[in-house]
Amino acid sequence: MQKRTLKTAVMVAHDLAATAAAVVLTFVFRFQGELLAERLSALPLLLPPFLAYAGLIYAWFKLYRTKWRFASLPDLAGIVRAASVTALTLLVLDYVLVSSDLYGFYFFGKIAILLYWVLQVFLLGGPRLAFRYLKYTRSRQSHARAATTPTLLLGRGADIEVVLRAIEAGSVKRLSPKGILSPRADEAGQMMRGVPVLGGFADLEQVVADLGNRGLPVRRLVATPSALAPESEPDDLIARARRLGLPLARVTSLGEGMRDAELAPLEIEDLLLRPTVAIDRPRLEGFLSGARVAVTGGGGSIGSEICARAVAFGAAALLVIENSEPALHGVLNSPALLHAEADVQGAIADIRDRDRLAAVIAAFRPTYVVHAAALKQVPYLERDWAEGIKTNVFGSINVAEATVAAGARALVMISTDKAIEPVSQLGVTKRFAEMVAQALDQETALDAEQAGRDATRLIAVRFGNVLGSVGSVVPVFKAQIARGGPVTVTHPEMVRYFMTVREASDLVLTAASHADAEGRGATGEQRAAVYVLKMGQPVRIRELAERMIRLAGFEPGEDIEIQVTGARPGERLNEILFAKEEPRVTLAGIDGVMAAKPVFADRTVLDGWILRLRAAVETGDRAAAEAVFEEAIPDFRHRTRPVPKAEASASRAETAAAL
Repeated sequence: MQKRTLKTAVMVAHDLAATAAAVVLTFVFRFQGELLAERLSALPLLLPPFLAYAGLIYAWFKLYRTKWRFASLPDLAGIVRAASVTALTLLVLDYVLVSSDLYGFYFFGKIAILLYWVLQVFLLGGPRLAFRYLKYTRSRQSHARAATTPTLLLGRGADIEVVLRAIEAGSVKRLSPKGILSPRADEAGQMMRGVPVLGGFADLEQVVADLGNRGLPVRRLVATPSALAPESEPDDLIARARRLGLPLARVTSLGEGMRDAELAPLEIEDLLLRPTVAIDRPRLEGFLSGARVAVTGGGGSIGSEICARAVAFGAAALLVIENSEPALHGVLNSPALLHAEADVQGAIADIRDRDRLAAVIAAFRPTYVVHAAALKQVPYLERDWAEGIKTNVFGSINVAEATVAAGARALVMISTDKAIEPVSQLGVTKRFAEMVAQALDQETALDAEQAGRDATRLIAVRFGNVLGSVGSVVPVFKAQIARGGPVTVTHPEMVRYFMTVREASDLVLTAASHADAEGRGATGEQRAAVYVLKMGQPVRIRELAERMIRLAGFEPGEDIEIQVTGARPGERLNEILFAKEEPRVTLAGIDGVMAAKPVFADRTVLDGWILRLRAAVETGDRAAAEAVFEEAIPDFRHRTRPVPKAEASASRAETAAAL
């Protein structure tokens, strides 16, 4: 954090010095003799307030949010806008306050102000571009020395160009691009940053053979997002790469700037989804820049990705709250956090421990809290129901109360699509936690309105199944395929929504940005309380298993068998995104996200239910706990109740006797 502050201070000092130099040089170039001496003598009075004003303008146009080594056209455009505002200010002051009609002369004059504008743009933008070019030449030289892996890049020109810039900048290391394969025929024969386009994906084997004959054996393939789009036939590409025995990596991110290109091994699940929802990066960068973010369950699959995304979008400080020491150690030592410019902290705390959690959050003073800690495995929660209530209900209440007490601007509670018309302990505990959060959100809003301050917003984000998260069906299927099968499906007609871990994490942050901005001033019908990603069409689990088997190079039913094992307690065939009583809320300007207004009980009634739940947990009375849930969430009454083991054994014995 100190290093980041020092770099910003150096940039500010440079820009103010450049501004002063622009003013002085304007006078020197434009005036002579007594006219020049008169203006130079006025500089001690004129310059300090003008520099202070210029500094504010530069900050307003966000000149310090980009490192000089990544300076680009958007940064130059910001400099032009800032210089235009300062020049326009001088023009207004000169012609209004120092007008020839009032004092008989112009201090600057139109020609001098135009000259100042040119000098200002040059002195602010020139050093940035020169610094970038210096870094670029040095990185190219070091890359040339370190590039040891002959590589083919796969994808359309726009994507390839970003990857090549990332390689040149050194953010993607060791790759030595020898050629490009593009799905667009019109790009064949072109050169991209000195690398030739050698053909299309169908030419992969021939291109690899030709390069090998020239003494350039290809050792790696890198696929951009456009190479994995359905129209590019990625299944065929994977099959070709497998036949050649070449490792195939994918580019996980192509944001604005070469620093945003990241590589990861290509996994089967990368081809199972609809096109990823585009995230509004500038919105999230503006939202999180300088913020202090706390994440409960930060060592989990979703929590750790939220932590990484928060610092990537500019959070100034991050607190990872985790009750597992190995998980906390793992996330704090991940590359995304280990090398982050943000102040990253970790705390061992259990959300069930109300006092410890409140102390940790109060000491950190978060701007935003993301509550990702939960118990979520359906079969375990059906058996150990009390543990689910302790964590998902009481733990969530502790997090909500600690967030409000710390004065944070917003809490985002991770929920699930299983919370709608719940049939499982996971769904019903999550839905109850949503209701408590919504009631507290309403209560804090009324208290804040009376006190004339901003309230803490408390919202929920519902996910479908997250690919790559612990317990997701895809890793289970991959492990079963690796063992040679069988692949087990609980029901042939079961369908689910799917999203990536990154999509889920960006949704959390997008929902928080809306809740703290547009959603803060909304009331009544337009006050969003629950956010859901538009996940397209759900996927039939059996079809998912069949495609995964084929992508692994086998044939379903012949090489690897698919077994139907029967639905487990707490499972249902279809997932639901919103309850019938949850009217939708329109989110203007935010694509890929839906929302609904809050539906909750009176706080007094909720408090009574919470007391009864505590008593039921203490006495181990599951029937009493479920009676509370049935009152709070009437749809829970329609679930299929599990048959106790004793009754099930007796029933089987009676059936056998009858036969």
